[in-house]
Amino acid sequence: MTAAVTDPFGPSESFVHPAFFYRDEQEYLGGTVPFVREALAAGDPVAVAVPGKNLELIRDALGDAAGAVRLLDMREAGRNPGRIIPGVLRAFADAQPPGSRVRIIGEPIWAGRSGTEYSACVQHEALINASFQGSTATILCPYDVGQLPEHVIADAYATHPKVIRSGSDHAEDSEAYAPADIVARYNEPLPPVPDALTFPFDSASLSEARHVAVGEGARHGLTGVKLDDLALAMAELTTNSVIHGSGSGVLRVWTEDGYVVCEVRDEGRLVDPLAGRRPVPRDQRGGRGLLLVNLIADLVRVHTADSGTTVRCWFDR
Repeated sequence: MTAAVTDPFGPSESFVHPAFFYRDEQEYLGGTVPFVREALAAGDPVAVAVPGKNLELIRDALGDAAGAVRLLDMREAGRNPGRIIPGVLRAFADAQPPGSRVRIIGEPIWAGRSGTEYSACVQHEALINASFQGSTATILCPYDVGQLPEHVIADAYATHPKVIRSGSDHAEDSEAYAPADIVARYNEPLPPVPDALTFPFDSASLSEARHVAVGEGARHGLTGVKLDDLALAMAELTTNSVIHGSGSGVLRVWTEDGYVVCEVRDEGRLVDPLAGRRPVPRDQRGGRGLLLVNLIADLVRVHTADSGTTVRCWFDR
């Protein structure tokens, strides 16, 4: 559906991306607050995007200096991991003056994230390396080793070229670094939902497909902005299927754990791992469909293979 990216995970001397492992509040503040203060002392732009409780810890520890830091609650800004690169990290980095060393603390993975969310989170962590390749930036990613499962910590070694172990202030090379493998491993087939409303569509029935999606969303309790977001997302995805896929697709809608879930499947294949996560220049025509979906949905999962691509979106009721 889009052009391939050449060696998107190649080494970059200017971009630093360590995982920071911590066990308690003291270690957390010992690794994050000096990072922020060092950036401020150097005159570097710095942002902190971490879950609410941790955000308050850092804000309180910084005192008056917090006013010079871009502070974001990752539970809101990064609820959908697919929006973190374009809507948080690149949005901040790209707004800085040329030549600035941008410093960001980003904590997208915390205890309580669902397994469905985690698959999107770990792919996000891997794709940061491709998105910021060649950039002058440092992104520090905290991981709570006391609360997170062992496989999450193991994945952190694969998605970060550097790691800072619990109790250490020294970054060391990760011998397990393999972000492309993580992207491929978590490109998981999305299990079918037998009782979902199913509507095959093509160019002649695009409008009807959108009406079906909106009608089901409303029937299942979506209203106002959320229903508008669903309508916009389904318009983008069904149109993409007709234009970039096989000229047709299948729409499915159902409810799950308090969400309205919509899925669009077609016979196209996504070959760009950053599709939907790469900011689009203002003067570029088109290319915003999947990006827009990531920015407005509460969660997006994508599975792509030779047989086709499935995009599944969750909207909170």
